[in-house]
Amino acid sequence: MTQVTAPLQQRLTTLDQELEMLLRRRLELEAGPGTESTGYERCKAAMAAARPPVENPRVVYQGVAGAYSEMAALAFFGTQAQCRGMERFEDAFEAVSKGEADYAVLPIENSSTGAIRQVYELMSQYEQYIVGEDTVKVEHCLMAPKGATLDTITHVYSHEQGLFQSDRFLAQHPNWKQMPFGDTAGSAQYVAQTGDITKAAICSERAAELYGLEILYRGTNHNSNNTTRFVVVSPVMELRPQADKIAVVLSVPHRVGSLQRILTIFLLHGLNLMKIESRPMPGKSWEYLFFLEFSGSLTGAGMDAALQELSQATSYLRVLGNYKNSI
Repeated sequence: MTQVTAPLQQRLTTLDQELEMLLRRRLELEAGPGTESTGYERCKAAMAAARPPVENPRVVYQGVAGAYSEMAALAFFGTQAQCRGMERFEDAFEAVSKGEADYAVLPIENSSTGAIRQVYELMSQYEQYIVGEDTVKVEHCLMAPKGATLDTITHVYSHEQGLFQSDRFLAQHPNWKQMPFGDTAGSAQYVAQTGDITKAAICSERAAELYGLEILYRGTNHNSNNTTRFVVVSPVMELRPQADKIAVVLSVPHRVGSLQRILTIFLLHGLNLMKIESRPMPGKSWEYLFFLEFSGSLTGAGMDAALQELSQATSYLRVLGNYKNSI
């Protein structure tokens, strides 16, 4: 291996410094008047108003008992939490907004099927904060009332994600009619209520136990590493210990190089960009909101300057939260 001599190392360091100066100068030149957002000030105000974690919290999730969302809530908060299922994702956001719940636990991404678009869109609509995240391994099971067999099944119920994640298994049974349902555990509850041996549900083993169904097949999802990431949403920012991931949502001016400028800020501050997701901006055709997650702490050295630069480079910026990375 070739060793780098001291003079060469010094020259490389000088080149790095000169490159950084050129990049910063370019950012300054590209910052047009009146394009910056108020995201920095809003973030500082949210940090000043941050609360400590709520003890014995009231927690909502989408679905019924036995849902993977309930499993995520119990895993994050423990069995002492007062967990309650809601019919829709938006109902969970509404409960938090109205003070009927302290937190909502919501799926945001699946390792097999990608982003949960409804949750991203609701995050942009509601002024709420991500204060934590957790992952739950998904193992779907086919279950039905007592006496059912694979030969008696004609209809299979599950959330559309559950059906999609089990598509290879279901393809082996082309005569089964797939019936999308509001949530996986809700489909198990429905099938149990009917007592019909021609109906089956795809959901978690816990749902089978809760609703007295028999498991006919385990692991219907083709990806054995299938995992869903859940976020914990609060009406107020929380700065929990060991928080090492930051989430923001932003938009940039509709001109050449705007997004590159954002990425340059991450480069200059040594921030690891862990995820970027785009969603259409409500009410504006062909314009987008960008959801970004990156390593760091809002109270860490240098983060204040990075947020100021992001605020100057964006037409809209909102810091969604700072929390511990679970991946």
